[in-house]
Amino acid sequence: MFIVIACMITGIVVGYLFRHHKLRFIHKFILTLIWLLLFLLGYEVGANETVIRQFGTLGLEAFLLAFAGTLGSVIFAGLLWLTVRTKSLPK
Repeated sequence: MFIVIACMITGIVVGYLFRHHKLRFIHKFILTLIWLLLFLLGYEVGANETVIRQFGTLGLEAFLLAFAGTLGSVIFAGLLWLTVRTKSLPK
């Protein structure tokens, strides 16, 4: 837990120090890391025999809950993006 907090604080300090610099590569780097983390999460779930063995017992309710949560997040993230984008456009 301390390592996670230390990483966050280090990121905040580095972000503060470089706030006036344009780091053009950072967005692609972050996107690549997110895709890598998602892949590794899927790998870990797929490699866990207990999860795979009990996958059928999770049931329709668990699938619908996960699907609805993801769908809701995507919809509201899109609405937030549209709101922020239209407010930041010059008139």
